[in-house]
Amino acid sequence: MVEVFAFHLMPYMNMPDDFNEKFNSAWVNFSNSHFDPEVANKLYNLYLDELEFCETMGFDGIGVNEHHQTAYGLMPSPNVMAGTLARRTKNIKIAILGNAISLHEHPQRVAEEVAMLDVITKGRIVSGFVRGIGAESYSFRLDPTKSKERFFEAHDIIIQAWTQDGPTSYHGKHYDAFNINCWPRPYQKPHPPIWCPSQGSKDTIRFAAEKKYKYLQTFSSIKSVERSFNYYRECAEEFGYTASPEQLGWSLLTYCAETDERAYEEAEEHAMYFFDKLMVMPRDFFFPPGYISEESLQNILKSKAGLGTPGALKFKDLVESGYILVGSPETIRQKLTEYHKTLGFGVLNMNVHFGNMPHHRTIKNIELLGKEVLPALKQLS
Repeated sequence: MVEVFAFHLMPYMNMPDDFNEKFNSAWVNFSNSHFDPEVANKLYNLYLDELEFCETMGFDGIGVNEHHQTAYGLMPSPNVMAGTLARRTKNIKIAILGNAISLHEHPQRVAEEVAMLDVITKGRIVSGFVRGIGAESYSFRLDPTKSKERFFEAHDIIIQAWTQDGPTSYHGKHYDAFNINCWPRPYQKPHPPIWCPSQGSKDTIRFAAEKKYKYLQTFSSIKSVERSFNYYRECAEEFGYTASPEQLGWSLLTYCAETDERAYEEAEEHAMYFFDKLMVMPRDFFFPPGYISEESLQNILKSKAGLGTPGALKFKDLVESGYILVGSPETIRQKLTEYHKTLGFGVLNMNVHFGNMPHHRTIKNIELLGKEVLPALKQLS
């Protein structure tokens, strides 16, 4: 059985028509003078409606995430969005994918907020931990060479807050925490499930395997996902166990329409808006010096050539390589069955909205996936 989540980035869709001529980034320095609160008010509420509809359509979970100073996603606090969804849904899991814990000065705040959500929902929270992408080092003026160390220490503090009777203390290189005494404690024991999303960083994969956390690969080709999953399995063997499919997740843009032709026609505009506008940023925003290891940098650059550069990626190539899953219900069922045999994933995280996709198409996408694709995925083993 494959567990299926619906994921939403909540982008700002009203980008200037001349964006690509005048601006080199949708991140960090793209002025908030282009932000219209009236537009965003409508978007937020439509986006929440879309995620709530996923519960009606039988998805196992819904996902939100954290990004800063960007039109790419209007969720600087994913916990706020999870809190909004907590009382507007009943049974569906809510995945925070994730809190960028290395950006926080006080990781206990993350521990407390996630614990609150877990208690309110009676254990429906999935807690994702990420470092945040390189651009966010600029937004917070953090040394990118220390991002990884801060991530590991912040993780340890949060786990300590969730699992140990307080007060306790933690003394690390970057965090010196006294009176760790989390009120409330999480509903789930010992704590909510932890996921580690990544675009293929070996450090993240190894960390997830060591801790037996779920690894979620994002924005990658089929070949890149296969390499990452195989590396997770190798690491698991090194740590003395055999990785299960439930520990391996794949996140990809997904669009379903009545026919293949219609799906391609409708999805292309929204996909290219995503890659040619919302994802645009200079290479040093993506990967500030020292943010990732040289080996990981070379692997990512090789597998994601053109990412962040307008016009460099073509829709047809994105579909053929597996960045985007597009087609009729029958085509999507067939492709996912084939991919499942190749990759062995146990979790599928579908971006049911991307780019400037209008509400009616997102709802159609969710409905077709829920009625005609999800039942088949639940039969895969």
